[in-house]
Amino acid sequence: MKDNFSATKNEAPRIKLRGIKAELRRSQPVFALAGFDAVRLPIHPCNKLQGMLAKANKSHGFTLLEVMVAMAIIAIALTAVLGSQSQGVSLASEAKFNTTAALLAQSKMAEIRLKNPDELISDSGDFGEDFPGYLWQVTLSSVNLDKIEDITDDFAQIDLEISWGEDELYKYRLRELLFVPKSD
Repeated sequence: MKDNFSATKNEAPRIKLRGIKAELRRSQPVFALAGFDAVRLPIHPCNKLQGMLAKANKSHGFTLLEVMVAMAIIAIALTAVLGSQSQGVSLASEAKFNTTAALLAQSKMAEIRLKNPDELISDSGDFGEDFPGYLWQVTLSSVNLDKIEDITDDFAQIDLEISWGEDELYKYRLRELLFVPKSD
């Protein structure tokens, strides 16, 4: 039987198959059959190119699963960010209303105190073009205190409500007792 392998000490092993001489490299696959020594088979140039492309595809880019997980994480993060942004805008508009309504209520109470006590009536209205959407309502009622009946006739309870927004979304209420001496 003729030996198909030839190599010197410093050379890579060579295989002679059907007149083709191929030099073996360490990266080539090794096959061993029962009873035979390990044989390195040459890799065809096309197979090398396919192997390189497969490695390139595996090392560059993302799998569909990785992209879906990344999209889910981004969706959760954006939902949290947009929710906090919406809550921030809502809190800012409520703070603006509370500040403006307190000033408008103070102004309206000053108007009520300046009126003649005989002219005090329950009333409602708006604050004009300077404060669009702000409405006010004044309700007058008598004070009933059981223990001090003698002086309760001289007080009037004034309830002032400032509201703003569609369906009166925000409301600010103020109650004041006004001393109104009865003329004898």
